[in-house]
Amino acid sequence: MRHDMSQAACLAFAATALLSLTGAAAAQDFNAAPPNAASQRPAFDGQTRAPVIDADAAPQRSVVASGLDHPWGMAQLPDGGWLVTERPGRLRIVGADGTVSVPVPGLPEVDARGQGGLLDVAIRGDFPTTRRIWWSFAEPRGAGTNGTSVATGVLSPDGAALSDVRVIFRQEPAWASTYHFGSRLVFAPDGALFVTVGERSLPGPRQLVQDVGTHLGKVLRIHPEGGPAAGNPAIPGGLPEIWSYGHRNVQGAAIGPDGALWTVEHGARGGDELNRPRAGRNYGWPVITYGQDYSGAPIGDGLTAAEGMEQPVYYWDPVIAPGGMAFYEGDLFPGWRGSALIGGLAGRALVRLTLEDGRVTGEARYLQGFARIRDVAVAQDGAVMILTDDADGALIRLTP
Repeated sequence: MRHDMSQAACLAFAATALLSLTGAAAAQDFNAAPPNAASQRPAFDGQTRAPVIDADAAPQRSVVASGLDHPWGMAQLPDGGWLVTERPGRLRIVGADGTVSVPVPGLPEVDARGQGGLLDVAIRGDFPTTRRIWWSFAEPRGAGTNGTSVATGVLSPDGAALSDVRVIFRQEPAWASTYHFGSRLVFAPDGALFVTVGERSLPGPRQLVQDVGTHLGKVLRIHPEGGPAAGNPAIPGGLPEIWSYGHRNVQGAAIGPDGALWTVEHGARGGDELNRPRAGRNYGWPVITYGQDYSGAPIGDGLTAAEGMEQPVYYWDPVIAPGGMAFYEGDLFPGWRGSALIGGLAGRALVRLTLEDGRVTGEARYLQGFARIRDVAVAQDGAVMILTDDADGALIRLTP
């Protein structure tokens, strides 16, 4: 404490510190909040409200770059810099020194209304040779409709331009909605590209989630140059890009230590889910789900289980509103190895889940109340990187 502070200032400082400590303790007891759907029960022990862990841990944060306009996705470049998308339709390069580039020109037009805009961005291990990147975005389709699309292009050596830009996937059908676009891009170990897409939220498209002749509410697996990837499940009547279906709005996805895809998706008032989507499986939306609709009414018949539909590995009620996710395999936080790290939007926290044998064994929440966390990544040196979702958003580095 500064020695030149007045007595009043010292008292105010102490009071603020006490409130901060007691507030942090209260906030860490997140399992004390009652569920919205009080009558629902989990299908198995540990499916929700896992034991609270690491209640006193608090990673240090430092701002790498600020002034980002609703940043959504990020990918680290070999030189330590970051590709960062801004939802209004701008792709930036944040240097290892924190400098922020002007917008990279050459992207297709995006529809940035509502939850739309420029979304995720990804690169592969061959980037130093190919300079090729991939991104997802809400694409205008005419007559007020839009849909999630994926494009690829080659970034110039100086990062000043894109060439060979082409759209390799378009979600069908397009819809006149500004909600629930997804959309994360994740390269599988075999080189295929997983694409998560939302169900567009409205009552009409919601009913198409169970229709495997559409892309709505699906996890897709495509070839990085376009078209379905080899080895996708043969779903009767289904589109060849579909990996799994029955999803609501998947905005987080990552390859786990087991080599499989894991996803987190938004529920309504309750029903945020952690899944490990398996080929050809049906994850139930909107027939089964935990939580309630925004009106407080049951969703459909209020079912949480049905034959032929998969249970989530874990669910939240109340919601955290999950953003991006990553699995931690770095060295800076040795106690976090193998954990899933998930950005909380409504939860305004970094959520950590410990897992064992495919089940969640504990949950921690860090930086509670700090900001809406849109994306999470692990840097080359083991630091955890987060993007805050705000008109003055930031790329922030977390260390022990």
